[in-house]
Amino acid sequence: MYTKIFFSSVRKCVKELKKGGIIIYPTESVFGFGCDPDNQTAVINLIIIKKRSIKKGFILVAENYNRIKSYIADNEISSIQRDYMFSCWPGPVTFIVPTSPKTPSWLTGQFNSLAVRITDHPSVKKLCKHFGKPIISTSANISNQNPCRTFNDIKKQFGQTFPILFGKTYGRERPSEIRNIITGDLIRQG
Repeated sequence: MYTKIFFSSVRKCVKELKKGGIIIYPTESVFGFGCDPDNQTAVINLIIIKKRSIKKGFILVAENYNRIKSYIADNEISSIQRDYMFSCWPGPVTFIVPTSPKTPSWLTGQFNSLAVRITDHPSVKKLCKHFGKPIISTSANISNQNPCRTFNDIKKQFGQTFPILFGKTYGRERPSEIRNIITGDLIRQG
């Protein structure tokens, strides 16, 4: 039964992503909003829903590095830096990386870098695999409000407006750690 419900939710979410919609899905700590990172209209709609500044930029999440490689200036990352990233992935560590010239500004905001994470969440891995590309990862909440940690929280804040990927969060208290791969700076403690 669980498998049937899960794959039904994957199909529904992929369909929504492909038509430029927004979904909600479980992450390592909270529920997140997701959309197609290459669809400017979807990203702008997400910014409006969250009441978030376009200057902030977003995190891309994928099931493997090859999915996000086209957004990254991979040649600017040393083999030591890449090995370090790979030692933390898959997992709840997000890295700030230099961007490819093709990376849209609606993903980077005011920065010339991009935040990326290779997830170890099995539901999100399957979603990205079926979608065939990374998705935006940002907490499901209005900016500066508490993120949704349960289905009840989602219902309270957003009703049944968005398709939800069936699954549970890992319940981590803190959001993903964020590190700048070039400078080594810790941006957010995980």
